[in-house]
Amino acid sequence: MRIACLTMVHRDYWALSRWYAHHARHIGAGNLFVVAHGADPDIARICPGASVLTIPRDGFDNFDKARAEMLDGFHAGLSKVYDWVIRTDADELVVIDPDRWDSLAAALAACEVPVVTALGFDLAERPGDTPLKDGPVFGPRRALAFSGHYSKAVAARRAVGFQLHGTRVAPRKLESFPFHMPQGLYLAHLKYANRAVLDDGNAIRMAVANAPGKGLPGGGWQEAGEDARKFYETFEAKPQLPWEEAEPQAHATLSVKPARLDRFSVVKTRALKLPFRTELPDRFFGQG
Repeated sequence: MRIACLTMVHRDYWALSRWYAHHARHIGAGNLFVVAHGADPDIARICPGASVLTIPRDGFDNFDKARAEMLDGFHAGLSKVYDWVIRTDADELVVIDPDRWDSLAAALAACEVPVVTALGFDLAERPGDTPLKDGPVFGPRRALAFSGHYSKAVAARRAVGFQLHGTRVAPRKLESFPFHMPQGLYLAHLKYANRAVLDDGNAIRMAVANAPGKGLPGGGWQEAGEDARKFYETFEAKPQLPWEEAEPQAHATLSVKPARLDRFSVVKTRALKLPFRTELPDRFFGQG
């Protein structure tokens, strides 16, 4: 079975290094595809063996819409030669529970659906944690909170449109399109795992979102610094549960009753906020 992994990035070097190391280990560097938003020789240096495609960075009008349509096109092309195409942001890792799956390929091979959704979580830096540099993030960071918002469609076995963290489908198929979130498959969101990198990235996000133009990213980018402050405040206030209690509860809540949005013809996980946090078990530490 052939699996490709696709992302798009601008200067997010630390996150990209983790994305590359993790997915190269699972499916091989030659099956990784990075869209560079602006010429940047450091991307090829960080991702040896991956395919890097550079697109111009000379305007941000209708940025989100144009970006999604472009990635859908690349995804469609890759689906001609790959059995599965994984698609994530550069600060996201598709992770398996090694107690349940021998490999990422085995987890996808068990899914007899066109699109797979992963149970998502935000990995967070906590007060007193050692600053991250190079090397694995799992272990130095283990605190997390499961997230309906980041429980995203992450892999497809044919050309599809990914939109609003879900799958865009034909209107006639909106009610019948299968929604599948296998147990033991996760999307680890690293945005909040490295505060120093987050501060740098937020400066870029706010500059893009507040630049002149039409169709620019919304409030999450316009007020990225305030968004981060609220995240950490909310995270620390949540009670901590053991993984053995938190993970089944999160999966049982988010793997059923997907949102089926008539306006966009999108099937996606409900963006529920779960009122607890937990810690990643030691068995995951070799992955991230």
